[in-house]
Amino acid sequence: MSDKQNLNAGFTGTPAEQPEGLTKVAKSAAKEIKREAYAVTTGVREHPHTASALLLGTGILAFGLGYLLGRSAAEGSTRPYWR
Repeated sequence: MSDKQNLNAGFTGTPAEQPEGLTKVAKSAAKEIKREAYAVTTGVREHPHTASALLLGTGILAFGLGYLLGRSAAEGSTRPYWR
């Protein structure tokens, strides 16, 4: 085995070649998502009442919208589902 390969690349946690193309975009997007998630969790920790009120309000709004859409779909159909 006199012909040894260079095994230094990849063992330090950073690749020898910088990512490019789709890999670079994916890594950048993942980094930004982690940063935004951290910002949201920090905001929720600092303002728990506001966060719970926003979550509750969004849930009530979504439920109401779904209820209204379901009722309008049921009332608009005069044909029975069975034949």
